[in-house]
Amino acid sequence: GLQSADAKAMLIKERNGTLFMDVERQLGLFARAFWDEDVEFRPYSEAFDTMRKPRPHLDRHGLHLPDVYEDMGAVRAIDRYRAMLAHMMAHQRWSEPYLADNFSTFQHICIEVFEDARVEHLAMAQYPGLRRLWLSLHPQPVPGACLEGWSCIRHKLAMLSYALLNPAHNYTDESLLTYAEKFRARIKENPHDPSLSTELGVHWLKDNYEHDFRLPKVWFEDTQVSYRDDNRYLWIFLEDVEDEDDFHSDHGAAERGKTPDEEGVLPPRHYPEWDYSVQNHRPDWVTVYEAIQPQGDAGYIDGMLEKHKRLSRQLKQIVDLLKPQQRRRVRYREEGDDLDIDVAIRAAIDFRIGSTPDTRIHQSHVRDGRDIAVLLLLDLSQSINDVPPGAQNTILQLSQEAVSLLATAVEALGDPFAIAGFSSNTRHEVRYSHFKGFSESWDTPVKARLAAMEAGHSTRMGAALRHASHYLQHRREEKKLLLVLTDGEPHDIDVQDPKYLQDDTHMAVNELDAKGITTYCISLDTEAKDYVADIFGRNNFAVIDKVERLPEKLPRLFMSLTK
Repeated sequence: GLQSADAKAMLIKERNGTLFMDVERQLGLFARAFWDEDVEFRPYSEAFDTMRKPRPHLDRHGLHLPDVYEDMGAVRAIDRYRAMLAHMMAHQRWSEPYLADNFSTFQHICIEVFEDARVEHLAMAQYPGLRRLWLSLHPQPVPGACLEGWSCIRHKLAMLSYALLNPAHNYTDESLLTYAEKFRARIKENPHDPSLSTELGVHWLKDNYEHDFRLPKVWFEDTQVSYRDDNRYLWIFLEDVEDEDDFHSDHGAAERGKTPDEEGVLPPRHYPEWDYSVQNHRPDWVTVYEAIQPQGDAGYIDGMLEKHKRLSRQLKQIVDLLKPQQRRRVRYREEGDDLDIDVAIRAAIDFRIGSTPDTRIHQSHVRDGRDIAVLLLLDLSQSINDVPPGAQNTILQLSQEAVSLLATAVEALGDPFAIAGFSSNTRHEVRYSHFKGFSESWDTPVKARLAAMEAGHSTRMGAALRHASHYLQHRREEKKLLLVLTDGEPHDIDVQDPKYLQDDTHMAVNELDAKGITTYCISLDTEAKDYVADIFGRNNFAVIDKVERLPEKLPRLFMSLTK
């Protein structure tokens, strides 16, 4: 194999095609002239990465392009670079991140097709000549080319993509024509609306879904658009996944302040609700809007932790006793703490003899003994703005103190831990706010979100539990715990019968239990014993009578539950 940098450089010079280094200045001028931006280019080589082929992409580090391009038919290599650069710049200017966890894998692919078309339309409105360039590089799939026994989703979407780019296409498929027309109508109405892509993408999949989409063999012929990036820029994740290449999670906008709009409202999710009077679910009855909580002053939380310094020391002693002391080796990882020598040697041998090597050549060492993921769900209804008897602070402030102490303890313990809150304003508007994702550390951004916590409206708890389970059920930990902190019973202004929402919440608890999720309620309502056992079960709740002691009680209760 090639070892030295000089040897690799010599091979690069001998390759066919146009080298990126030879046209970098021209591309930089192109970006500055057309987009008024200085671009950070990150060329990559495919010549030395035969195991995992890199793809063009856009992230916080810049624009990642191939270091060499060949002509494609009548299209010169430099024009291929220009086509790719124009497409990426369109995303950088007009795309906003979508919350990836809200959509399935197939929905991701469909949404990306419409978002690619949307930003290209905006770019072509400014520079009409781009249409001719992009059309010269876009494949034109033949209807019916995808063979039986293959997954045809990419074939169908490639035809749709071409139709969205070329109004003069010759396709006759009824669904394709319908969605091309819907797209052009939405573009005419408001091309800057990012929900255009999510709504059309989700509905296209619903109307065109076929069981063969899930077949293992995927039809790729005439489906790959060479000038488009891999769209990792479009997605932002709250949770980590087993393989970060399963989806695109390195959204470059995080470094540029491009987060969801100030309202923070992301595409809604609909959940059923249990109606005890008819002993059945009302399908898609409740609408949940989720948001990443805007940030406040992290120093406010640091001040709370300083106030409870003595309690923090006591909790640290308990944490040290609970920490697993043994460590175990986890092998066969794409990335890890160090190289697994035996696996790496086998992979090298396979590579040299022409076999496909196992790329999972790393290993990690993790603490053994605790295997639990916890999501803390906070009731953020209007009543927590009250000051309880015997206390000097509101329940909201006491909750902030308690959650801060708990998060500090859990961070030291090493358990995967997430924090969210909810409130409701009728079944049409359940608000779900993310303060901390499982993959985030307890640091300044999370503290800043917690400092900006606000309360209002009501407590439609069943929908919030069902939505929280969306994030817990796919965790790989053996135990999954949903910890609910509330100051009252389920309630909303459009429901007069108190039993209705109590029974729905109880049904949600049962649904979570069937998914392997334990739900435990910590109630600050002194009268909770009248109803909380019926909702959560006799062994799955605790009532804190003296609310002013919440900062002390919550972390201790968590540790007793999880030891």
